[in-house]
Amino acid sequence: MKCARSVLLILVLLAGSLSPPPAGAQEAGYVPQPEEEQRDFVLEQNYPNPVNPETWIPFSLDPSLYKEDQPVTVTIRVFNILGQSIAIPEAVEHPNGRGTRILNLEYAEPGRKIAFWDGKDTASRPVPSGVYYLQMVVGGETQTRKLTVLNPRNRRRIFPW
Repeated sequence: MKCARSVLLILVLLAGSLSPPPAGAQEAGYVPQPEEEQRDFVLEQNYPNPVNPETWIPFSLDPSLYKEDQPVTVTIRVFNILGQSIAIPEAVEHPNGRGTRILNLEYAEPGRKIAFWDGKDTASRPVPSGVYYLQMVVGGETQTRKLTVLNPRNRRRIFPW
């Protein structure tokens, strides 16, 4: 009896979380329109995620960003859940060399780029396990991604043995 109630409760909760179909979806000849946003830059999901202890952050810069052969300024930061900036990842392949922080860093060519974060804050201390946010700013526009850090040094033991 308890199992049937649990299943019923789950079904009711699922039904309440479903969104209604778009207007006109039941009319003959309805073709859904893709809701793809054209982005001039894309902050992709970091890998590996969860971070343990370091991660790679791919991002792309579209040729449409480059006007009159001017370089594009990019900033990538890592924020904690309180919104405090705790780290600035490094550029992997940049003319200034590996290890250059991506803080108002200029890129002269479009394409796919990669950043690296060692899982440490600006004081070179390993960040504690938890949820963090990657934020990329290009030309006043912002994209954000969530990442998780699993730091084995700070992980509590669940079992006493």
